[in-house]
Amino acid sequence: MEVIDINNWKRKQHYHHFKTLKDPYFAVTIPYDVTKAYQFSKVKKVSFFGKYLHDCMKAINEIDEFKLRIDGDEVIKYDMINASATLMRSNKTFGFSYIEFDSNLEQFLSHIISEKNRIESTGALYPLRNDLQCIHCSAMPWVNFTGHKEPVSGKMDSIPKLAFSKVLKNKEEQLMMNVSINVNHALLDGYHIGLFSEKFQHYLNN
Repeated sequence: MEVIDINNWKRKQHYHHFKTLKDPYFAVTIPYDVTKAYQFSKVKKVSFFGKYLHDCMKAINEIDEFKLRIDGDEVIKYDMINASATLMRSNKTFGFSYIEFDSNLEQFLSHIISEKNRIESTGALYPLRNDLQCIHCSAMPWVNFTGHKEPVSGKMDSIPKLAFSKVLKNKEEQLMMNVSINVNHALLDGYHIGLFSEKFQHYLNN
């Protein structure tokens, strides 16, 4: 973990400008080709959600700006970012998970299973760990959305928020999934979302 020296930070002016806004978040929705990722999950008999979330987290963890969080009057850069995903129970309610990232897919999938079992058995809404060292994300495989809005707490928030849509086949027989990405403009710009997008698609293809 690193505390950013805001006074000597290249984003100092951007940070102070956007931090004062009532809603400093901006959002885009981007379509991704998940054909190879889906085929991989079927051949390997692993969770498709787990596969693409792992690819997402690998991309997140390669971009410093996605690791930045506002904590009081400080900006912190974490060494690693985890995933706090909504996971559905059999009764169709959900709980918030905290899935520790691991570069190894099998280990990451085991973390998802552990959290899913905990949420199913306890009925708890909140995870055992709840901090800034994560992204917030949710899958909505029932809806092919082209836009998405996250709930706003009204408190200072700097955690990126992602939502994954229903997968549909296009005219070229590709499986496409829209992903909504909400980030705090005090910490990230469109350029950084572009970097993430390229890396995410790269991992989905491999």
